[in-house]
Amino acid sequence: MRTASTERNTKETKIACKLNIDGTGVSRINTGVGFFDHMLEIFSHHSLIDIELSVDGDTHVDFHHTVEDTAYALSDAINKAIGDKKGINRYGFFYITMDESLSRTVIDFSGRPELVWKVELGLEKIGEMDTELFKEFFKAFTNNAKCNLHIENFYGTNNHHIIESCFKSFARSVRAALTIDERIKNIIPSSKGVL
Repeated sequence: MRTASTERNTKETKIACKLNIDGTGVSRINTGVGFFDHMLEIFSHHSLIDIELSVDGDTHVDFHHTVEDTAYALSDAINKAIGDKKGINRYGFFYITMDESLSRTVIDFSGRPELVWKVELGLEKIGEMDTELFKEFFKAFTNNAKCNLHIENFYGTNNHHIIESCFKSFARSVRAALTIDERIKNIIPSSKGVL
């Protein structure tokens, strides 16, 4: 089982994260931001990564530090769990529809961070969460996981559906990328021999 835990303690947030890449999608998540919890629970469920996550952030200021630092902690735990990346598929992509919305995520755990975010939202907030923070979450995840991450929403009118389809496609892409290919289970999936 590929498991890991991490803690992040700053003047802005205190975070404890424990996960199992080879889980069944069971989660216990509390960030203090309801809609964000919902998206992370969806990520856990569809990626099949078991996640225990507790965040005590300076939400009296705003939600930025909580969201960004959660991405750092989550990606740090994933990095620890996959180690040298031997045997992983490395690449993952998935299209997800949610009612009238269609989104796609493509990910490459390449060791090189790059985010392409093509998602237009018509609201400033979903629930109590600022919609600009979704890009900040994926940016922080990308930078710390050192992956290429391309997320695009093709169409949709309901902002909740758009973001949920993004998180679901992200989850399924991560699941595909981190699945072990038995044919190369002792090989790093790069012609350079290192990721």
